[in-house]
Amino acid sequence: MKIVILGAGQVGKSVAATLASEHNDITVVDQDTKRLESLQGRYDLRTVHGYASYPDILAQSGIEDADMLIAVTQSDEINMTACQIAWNQFRTPRKIARVRAPEYLANPELFGSDAIPIDVLISPEQLVTDSIISLIQNPGALQVVDFAKGRARMVGVKAYHGGPLVGHELRELNEHLPGVHEARVAAIYRDDRSFSPNGSTVIEADDELFFIAASENIKAVVGELRRTEKAVRRLIIAGGGNIGRRLAIALQKDYNVKLIERDQNRARMVAEELTDTIVLSGDISDEELLLEENIENTDAFVAVTNDEEANVLSSMLAKQLGARKVMALINRASYVDLVQSGPIDIAISPQQATIGSLLTYIRRGDVAVVHALRHGAAEAIEAVAHGDKNSSKVVGRQVDEIKLPEGANIGAIVRGDDVLMAHHDTVIEANDHVIIFLMDKGQVKEVERLFQVGIGFI
Repeated sequence: MKIVILGAGQVGKSVAATLASEHNDITVVDQDTKRLESLQGRYDLRTVHGYASYPDILAQSGIEDADMLIAVTQSDEINMTACQIAWNQFRTPRKIARVRAPEYLANPELFGSDAIPIDVLISPEQLVTDSIISLIQNPGALQVVDFAKGRARMVGVKAYHGGPLVGHELRELNEHLPGVHEARVAAIYRDDRSFSPNGSTVIEADDELFFIAASENIKAVVGELRRTEKAVRRLIIAGGGNIGRRLAIALQKDYNVKLIERDQNRARMVAEELTDTIVLSGDISDEELLLEENIENTDAFVAVTNDEEANVLSSMLAKQLGARKVMALINRASYVDLVQSGPIDIAISPQQATIGSLLTYIRRGDVAVVHALRHGAAEAIEAVAHGDKNSSKVVGRQVDEIKLPEGANIGAIVRGDDVLMAHHDTVIEANDHVIIFLMDKGQVKEVERLFQVGIGFI
């Protein structure tokens, strides 16, 4: 596939790296020559230096025969203008744009074939907000992703000393749970190395497990793998920007929410909007302020300012002062694992949240949903099975007959409203939504081909 990416920032760079590794024809456009040189030195792709929405620059990028345009510059206006020009002048068939300003997103009539011709809108702030809300609603989880419109859910958890199943074989998980709560562990990470578990795998303390289950059963499964955590009630949000404000709006009716914003004018504006949130003007790293606001009784401290150093330092301070769980927004993907290995419980990467959403619209083989896991090292895919036994490599076949690449496994199948755990003799039917875990995202092409319907395939 020929894809033009506008913007070589954190998101553009990560998307380019992912797609180039899958042998797509990639061109990246940016005004920063150092960013472009870095990309070209590391990946097999073309670069064009220039202003991303200028027609001549788009022409130099090869947009006239591109399959897709991905506009992810820092400017909403450049992204929207580029999509307009790509359609009007070059008839680019697929256009994806990052649009962050809520003032644009609140007016969906702005976008479409009769308006600004953007096929898919990506809002990193909303994706991050949704991710944080899922983590707050599922205490004990490191990552939560949904499939089949929320009917199934994959959750990453760390097994701790004292968990009911630590030191026991994995087969005992479903023995502990009632039949309706059946779950499937798709992968285990131990000492940063991944492996596909089987029934005799013994769960060890500090193992990171990714399991899948029907959404309503997640709480019961988490309780088997680690100490039960209290539900979040008291929450402090550090930062009153787009993400902090969105979080407070979403949570203030159901939680005791406080928000700290350093800029007094911004704090005043946010306070007028957030009728059920206590808004404080102050420094998120001010120890006295945190103590005054009872940080030691806070269930979750979420630092989401634009300054990742402030997010890290304030989260570490909050943890030291007694906050039960701390989360920090980290813009540089390379720092995420480093930060999360310390006192910070969860490092949140906007890039990975955005990439997963983007890949959903790029993958082939009728892939309905893509989620990046473990900060992009792995992927989980929801693919729809079409055809019949003569035209499909999966329909009408048992799970153990499907030739998945090594390290990939089918975790669950959503059939109508039912979530079925995948066993070796489970038969895939037409229109099943098949949820696949891939330890190596480089195996995506093989999985995509499996779900492509062929003519007269035997």
